[in-house]
Amino acid sequence: MRLHRRTLLAAVALPLPALAQPAFPARPLRLVVPFAAGGSADASARMLAEPLGAALGQPVVVDNRPGGGATIGAQAVARAAPDGLTLLYGTPGPQIINPWLMRSVPYDPVRDFAPVSGYKRAPNLFAVHPSIPARDVAELIALARAQPGRLSFASSGIGSSSHLAGELLKFMAQVDITHVPYRGTGPALTDLLGGTVSMALDTLSILLPPSRAGNLRALGVTTPQRSALAPDLPALAETLPGFDAAPFNYIATTAGTPAPAIARLNAAIVGILNDPAYRARMEALGEEATPSTPEELAATIAAESARWKQVIEAAGIRAE
Repeated sequence: MRLHRRTLLAAVALPLPALAQPAFPARPLRLVVPFAAGGSADASARMLAEPLGAALGQPVVVDNRPGGGATIGAQAVARAAPDGLTLLYGTPGPQIINPWLMRSVPYDPVRDFAPVSGYKRAPNLFAVHPSIPARDVAELIALARAQPGRLSFASSGIGSSSHLAGELLKFMAQVDITHVPYRGTGPALTDLLGGTVSMALDTLSILLPPSRAGNLRALGVTTPQRSALAPDLPALAETLPGFDAAPFNYIATTAGTPAPAIARLNAAIVGILNDPAYRARMEALGEEATPSTPEELAATIAAESARWKQVIEAAGIRAE
């Protein structure tokens, strides 16, 4: 039987999905954490990797790439093949903070990445040493205005979320509070408990236990609304409208990754974050799940970048 030439050409032109678009993912995935093993980001990434691998039908291997204030790991993802198999465990540093904190970064913070989904927010707690005569945020602001430069806040280092949260407080309340940077949360907490520094805005899971024990006084949480993790505490935004200093983490991949791959990754991550048992595990760690669409995540990154640019420039902060 002979086929007409047009019929033959039409048959050849038909799409062959099974051949042209193999099922995603066909190989194991790499989840790049731009920090050393053992830290908070690493623990969160490993918590996600196993269920994500199960949902995708391929192993997800955590790849720690510390250094450069998180830029080395981010650069590895920016330069990876755009196939959706290399993921970035994103914290505020690589795309939001570092472009304004550093003189330059080795990638374009917007064009080199494709957003996949939000992952979590970790509310910070605003706590003061019991010797500070302030029972709420309004009283603390009044005290700081009456004693410019006398009060101090501890942070885990220049450019850390605890540093930027304190600078945001100073910026929005228009107060002069001295920043005291430490090499990590542990030393900062030690001096806060000892009264060497006046206050800190740091991780809820770190500051809430000593506050509950009476060793610190909790004044509020840094999320825009009250947190379900500490519903009895007000949000700082109730005194300073618009205050938001709760670092969020997310998942991104390399720019140019096909939309179907991003959609598959997004569906898998959102499914995990909507699972009640997984959410309960996160809440036990003082974290809130924040699933999103890629478009919502892109908008959040852009808004956060613009907001922190203003704070960083006003405070004159530069990475050491």
